[in-house]
Amino acid sequence: MRLPVYRRILSDLLAEDRQTVHSEQLAELALVNAAKVRKDLSLLGSFGTRGTGYDVGFLLAQIDRALGAEDDWPVVIVGIGNLGTALVNSEGFSTRGFRILALFDADPAVIGRVVGGLEVRPVDTLARTEGLGDSTIGVVATPAGAAQQVTDALVAVGVRAILNFAPQVLSVPGNVLLRHVDLGTELQVLSFFQLRRRAADRVRGAR
Repeated sequence: MRLPVYRRILSDLLAEDRQTVHSEQLAELALVNAAKVRKDLSLLGSFGTRGTGYDVGFLLAQIDRALGAEDDWPVVIVGIGNLGTALVNSEGFSTRGFRILALFDADPAVIGRVVGGLEVRPVDTLARTEGLGDSTIGVVATPAGAAQQVTDALVAVGVRAILNFAPQVLSVPGNVLLRHVDLGTELQVLSFFQLRRRAADRVRGAR
């Protein structure tokens, strides 16, 4: 979970022509402690030099290797509304080893549009799409009511990794990796802690 954070920081440092970085500096930028950074990076190999730190370019390359950024990961996105369109146009795909293979939607008004250089296909043609397999990553950006059906269709064609943006708990087989990105849930987590902070402020104010 922390490796992509380190990667982003190292990319920024490299863009600034920084050649080396100490674990303390990396920890400060990643908002973790230095011991955790050293432990995380030690799992990738022995890259640091005492007194000198880490070579930024070399460490970035090792993290890319661990994250599979050197590979070509085909991605299919189902649901090309506002969110899906934003994902297609995100630089995060093309710059990190991900290649958008195909786009799908069920809305006749959306089917046939060209988004990010790809034509949106009818979702019921998913099973006839060439190039899908267990290395493909499926992205679900549909309304909640359609998310499980779309997920089932992705699993049926061999997709074994799914990123779900729909506000819906999904059921997948045990051999399928599933991650949820629910903005509504994250806002609720923030509001929970905001309420706790407000209550703590009231207690302090009453003293």
